[in-house]
Amino acid sequence: MSTSHILNSAGERIDVTYHPSERHDTLVIIGHGVTGNKDRSLVVELAEGLAARGWSCLRMSFAGNGDSEGNFEDCTISREIGDLKAVLETVPDWVRVIYIGHSMGGAVGVLTAVEDVRIGGLVSLAGMTHTAAFYEREFGLRTPGQDVMWEKPECPLSQAFADGMKEVGNTLEAAGKIVQPWLLIHGEADDVVPIQDGIDAHAAAICQKRWVAVPGGDHSFDGVRHVVIAEVDAWLKAMAG
Repeated sequence: MSTSHILNSAGERIDVTYHPSERHDTLVIIGHGVTGNKDRSLVVELAEGLAARGWSCLRMSFAGNGDSEGNFEDCTISREIGDLKAVLETVPDWVRVIYIGHSMGGAVGVLTAVEDVRIGGLVSLAGMTHTAAFYEREFGLRTPGQDVMWEKPECPLSQAFADGMKEVGNTLEAAGKIVQPWLLIHGEADDVVPIQDGIDAHAAAICQKRWVAVPGGDHSFDGVRHVVIAEVDAWLKAMAG
Protein backbone atom coordinates (compact mmCIF):
# COMPACT_ATOMS: atom_id res chain seq x y z
CA MET A 1 0.00 0.00 0.00
CA SER A 2 1.38 3.39 -0.98
CA THR A 3 0.91 6.14 1.62
CA SER A 4 3.18 8.74 0.08
CA HIS A 5 0.73 10.51 -2.20
CA ILE A 6 -2.84 10.30 -0.95
CA LEU A 7 -5.03 13.08 -2.33
CA ASN A 8 -8.57 13.99 -1.33
CA SER A 9 -11.27 15.00 -3.82
CA ALA A 10 -9.95 18.59 -3.79
CA GLY A 11 -6.48 17.39 -4.79
CA GLU A 12 -5.04 18.14 -1.34
CA ARG A 13 -2.37 15.81 0.00
CA ILE A 14 -3.32 13.94 3.17
CA ASP A 15 -0.34 13.52 5.49
CA VAL A 16 -0.02 10.02 6.94
CA THR A 17 2.45 7.95 8.93
CA TYR A 18 2.50 4.17 8.66
CA HIS A 19 3.47 1.84 11.51
CA PRO A 20 4.12 -1.64 10.05
CA SER A 21 3.69 -4.73 12.17
CA GLU A 22 3.38 -8.52 11.90
CA ARG A 23 -0.24 -8.66 10.78
CA HIS A 24 -0.76 -7.75 7.14
CA ASP A 25 -4.46 -8.60 6.93
CA THR A 26 -5.60 -5.74 9.18
CA LEU A 27 -4.92 -2.01 9.09
CA VAL A 28 -5.88 0.35 11.92
CA ILE A 29 -6.47 3.90 10.67
CA ILE A 30 -6.46 6.59 13.36
CA GLY A 31 -8.17 9.98 12.96
CA HIS A 32 -7.85 12.94 15.34
CA GLY A 33 -10.24 15.51 16.79
CA VAL A 34 -10.89 19.25 16.43
CA THR A 35 -7.66 21.30 16.05
CA GLY A 36 -5.62 18.08 16.28
CA ASN A 37 -3.40 16.19 13.85
CA LYS A 38 -1.72 12.82 13.46
CA ASP A 39 1.25 13.86 15.58
CA ARG A 40 -0.70 14.55 18.78
CA SER A 41 0.65 12.42 21.62
CA LEU A 42 -2.55 10.39 22.05
CA VAL A 43 -2.57 9.37 18.39
CA VAL A 44 1.15 8.58 18.34
CA GLU A 45 1.07 6.55 21.55
CA LEU A 46 -1.97 4.63 20.38
CA ALA A 47 -0.37 3.75 17.03
CA GLU A 48 2.94 2.78 18.61
CA GLY A 49 1.26 0.76 21.33
CA LEU A 50 -0.94 -1.18 18.91
CA ALA A 51 1.91 -1.73 16.43
CA ALA A 52 4.00 -3.18 19.26
CA ARG A 53 1.15 -5.66 19.82
CA GLY A 54 1.10 -6.73 16.18
CA TRP A 55 -1.42 -4.35 14.60
CA SER A 56 -0.29 -2.25 11.63
CA CYS A 57 -1.47 1.34 12.02
CA LEU A 58 -1.85 4.43 9.86
CA ARG A 59 -2.08 7.87 11.45
CA MET A 60 -3.71 10.56 9.32
CA SER A 61 -4.15 14.33 9.52
CA PHE A 62 -7.36 15.61 7.99
CA ALA A 63 -6.92 18.31 5.32
CA GLY A 64 -6.05 21.70 6.78
CA ASN A 65 -4.53 20.11 9.89
CA GLY A 66 -0.92 19.31 10.70
CA ASP A 67 1.16 18.78 7.57
CA SER A 68 -1.78 17.92 5.32
CA GLU A 69 -2.55 20.39 2.56
CA GLY A 70 -5.63 22.57 2.64
CA ASN A 71 -6.97 25.40 4.77
CA PHE A 72 -8.06 24.94 8.36
CA GLU A 73 -11.03 27.24 7.74
CA ASP A 74 -12.44 24.65 5.32
CA CYS A 75 -12.51 21.86 7.92
CA THR A 76 -15.95 20.33 8.36
CA ILE A 77 -17.20 16.87 9.25
CA SER A 78 -18.31 16.27 5.66
CA ARG A 79 -14.89 17.18 4.27
CA GLU A 80 -13.18 14.93 6.81
CA ILE A 81 -15.43 12.07 5.74
CA GLY A 82 -14.11 12.67 2.24
CA ASP A 83 -10.52 12.64 3.49
CA LEU A 84 -11.07 9.32 5.26
CA LYS A 85 -12.60 7.83 2.13
CA ALA A 86 -9.57 8.98 0.12
CA VAL A 87 -7.35 7.03 2.52
CA LEU A 88 -9.64 3.99 2.36
CA GLU A 89 -9.25 3.94 -1.42
CA THR A 90 -5.53 3.20 -1.02
CA VAL A 91 -6.09 0.07 1.07
CA PRO A 92 -6.09 -3.30 -0.77
CA ASP A 93 -9.41 -5.13 -0.78
CA TRP A 94 -8.03 -8.08 1.17
CA VAL A 95 -7.04 -5.90 4.15
CA ARG A 96 -9.61 -5.41 6.91
CA VAL A 97 -9.77 -1.77 8.02
CA ILE A 98 -10.43 -0.78 11.60
CA TYR A 99 -11.04 2.95 12.03
CA ILE A 100 -10.30 4.63 15.37
CA GLY A 101 -11.62 8.17 15.74
CA HIS A 102 -10.92 10.51 18.63
CA SER A 103 -13.44 13.23 19.54
CA MET A 104 -14.82 14.75 16.31
CA GLY A 105 -12.85 12.07 14.50
CA GLY A 106 -15.23 9.67 16.22
CA ALA A 107 -18.23 11.39 14.63
CA VAL A 108 -16.44 11.21 11.28
CA GLY A 109 -16.01 7.47 11.81
CA VAL A 110 -19.67 6.83 12.58
CA LEU A 111 -20.90 8.85 9.61
CA THR A 112 -18.40 7.16 7.28
CA ALA A 113 -18.88 3.59 8.51
CA VAL A 114 -22.65 3.75 8.13
CA GLU A 115 -22.26 4.21 4.36
CA ASP A 116 -18.87 2.60 3.65
CA VAL A 117 -18.40 -1.12 4.33
CA ARG A 118 -14.68 -0.82 3.66
CA ILE A 119 -14.55 -0.01 7.38
CA GLY A 120 -14.73 -3.45 8.99
CA GLY A 121 -14.68 -2.31 12.60
CA LEU A 122 -15.14 0.96 14.45
CA VAL A 123 -13.57 2.40 17.60
CA SER A 124 -14.70 5.69 19.15
CA LEU A 125 -12.38 7.31 21.69
CA ALA A 126 -14.18 10.12 23.54
CA GLY A 127 -16.37 10.11 20.45
CA MET A 128 -18.47 13.19 19.75
CA THR A 129 -22.17 12.40 19.30
CA HIS A 130 -23.96 15.73 19.84
CA THR A 131 -22.09 17.97 17.40
CA ALA A 132 -24.43 20.97 17.56
CA ALA A 133 -24.38 20.94 21.35
CA PHE A 134 -20.59 20.73 21.31
CA TYR A 135 -20.39 23.77 19.06
CA GLU A 136 -22.71 25.83 21.23
CA ARG A 137 -20.94 24.79 24.41
CA GLU A 138 -17.41 25.53 23.19
CA PHE A 139 -17.84 28.26 20.57
CA GLY A 140 -21.41 29.55 20.78
CA LEU A 141 -20.35 32.91 22.20
CA ARG A 142 -17.68 33.44 19.54
CA THR A 143 -18.06 34.93 16.07
CA PRO A 144 -17.12 32.85 13.03
CA GLY A 145 -14.78 34.70 10.73
CA GLN A 146 -13.44 36.83 13.60
CA ASP A 147 -12.58 34.59 16.56
CA VAL A 148 -10.40 31.52 16.99
CA MET A 149 -10.85 28.12 18.63
CA TRP A 150 -9.58 27.72 22.18
CA GLU A 151 -7.26 30.73 21.97
CA LYS A 152 -5.31 29.16 19.11
CA PRO A 153 -4.51 31.78 16.43
CA GLU A 154 -3.67 29.01 13.96
CA CYS A 155 -7.22 27.64 14.30
CA PRO A 156 -9.67 30.33 13.15
CA LEU A 157 -13.34 29.67 13.79
CA SER A 158 -15.08 29.49 10.42
CA GLN A 159 -18.69 29.75 9.36
CA ALA A 160 -18.25 26.50 7.43
CA PHE A 161 -17.33 24.67 10.63
CA ALA A 162 -20.23 26.22 12.53
CA ASP A 163 -22.73 25.35 9.80
CA GLY A 164 -21.40 21.82 9.47
CA MET A 165 -21.65 21.04 13.18
CA LYS A 166 -25.20 22.38 13.32
CA GLU A 167 -26.23 20.58 10.14
CA VAL A 168 -25.13 17.20 11.53
CA GLY A 169 -26.76 17.97 14.87
CA ASN A 170 -25.99 14.54 16.27
CA THR A 171 -24.92 11.13 15.00
CA LEU A 172 -27.59 9.06 16.76
CA GLU A 173 -29.51 8.07 13.62
CA ALA A 174 -26.29 6.87 12.00
CA ALA A 175 -25.28 5.06 15.20
CA GLY A 176 -28.47 3.05 14.99
CA LYS A 177 -27.55 1.89 11.48
CA ILE A 178 -23.96 0.79 12.14
CA VAL A 179 -23.49 -2.89 11.25
CA GLN A 180 -19.78 -3.20 11.99
CA PRO A 181 -18.49 -4.27 15.41
CA TRP A 182 -18.08 -1.12 17.51
CA LEU A 183 -15.93 -0.36 20.56
CA LEU A 184 -16.73 2.83 22.46
CA ILE A 185 -14.25 4.10 25.06
CA HIS A 186 -14.82 7.29 27.05
CA GLY A 187 -13.11 8.89 30.03
CA GLU A 188 -15.29 9.50 33.05
CA ALA A 189 -13.55 12.86 33.63
CA ASP A 190 -13.89 14.15 30.06
CA ASP A 191 -14.79 17.86 30.23
CA VAL A 192 -14.67 18.48 26.47
CA VAL A 193 -16.97 15.78 25.13
CA PRO A 194 -19.12 14.62 28.05
CA ILE A 195 -19.31 10.89 28.70
CA GLN A 196 -23.05 11.13 28.00
CA ASP A 197 -22.15 11.43 24.30
CA GLY A 198 -20.66 7.96 24.44
CA ILE A 199 -23.49 6.58 26.53
CA ASP A 200 -26.06 7.89 24.05
CA ALA A 201 -24.20 6.47 21.05
CA HIS A 202 -23.86 3.07 22.71
CA ALA A 203 -27.56 3.04 23.57
CA ALA A 204 -28.51 3.88 19.98
CA ALA A 205 -26.33 1.15 18.47
CA ILE A 206 -27.84 -2.24 17.71
CA CYS A 207 -24.67 -3.81 16.25
CA GLN A 208 -22.14 -5.94 18.09
CA LYS A 209 -20.85 -3.36 20.57
CA ARG A 210 -18.73 -2.86 23.66
CA TRP A 211 -18.76 0.08 26.08
CA VAL A 212 -15.76 0.99 28.27
CA ALA A 213 -15.82 3.88 30.74
CA VAL A 214 -12.31 4.72 31.95
CA PRO A 215 -12.13 6.00 35.54
CA GLY A 216 -10.16 9.25 35.75
CA GLY A 217 -9.85 9.50 31.99
CA ASP A 218 -9.93 13.02 30.57
CA HIS A 219 -10.55 13.94 26.93
CA SER A 220 -7.04 12.93 25.87
CA PHE A 221 -6.83 9.99 28.28
CA ASP A 222 -3.72 11.45 29.91
CA GLY A 223 -2.26 8.99 32.38
CA VAL A 224 -4.57 6.15 31.35
CA ARG A 225 -3.58 5.60 27.73
CA HIS A 226 -2.22 2.17 28.60
CA VAL A 227 -5.79 1.21 29.52
CA VAL A 228 -7.08 2.41 26.15
CA ILE A 229 -4.37 0.54 24.22
CA ALA A 230 -5.03 -2.65 26.17
CA GLU A 231 -8.79 -2.41 25.59
CA VAL A 232 -8.40 -1.83 21.85
CA ASP A 233 -5.85 -4.65 21.55
CA ALA A 234 -8.10 -7.10 23.40
CA TRP A 235 -11.08 -6.12 21.23
CA LEU A 236 -9.09 -6.55 18.02
CA LYS A 237 -7.87 -9.96 19.13
CA ALA A 238 -11.40 -11.05 20.01
CA MET A 239 -12.65 -10.01 16.56
CA ALA A 240 -9.76 -11.77 14.84
CA GLY A 241 -10.55 -14.97 16.75
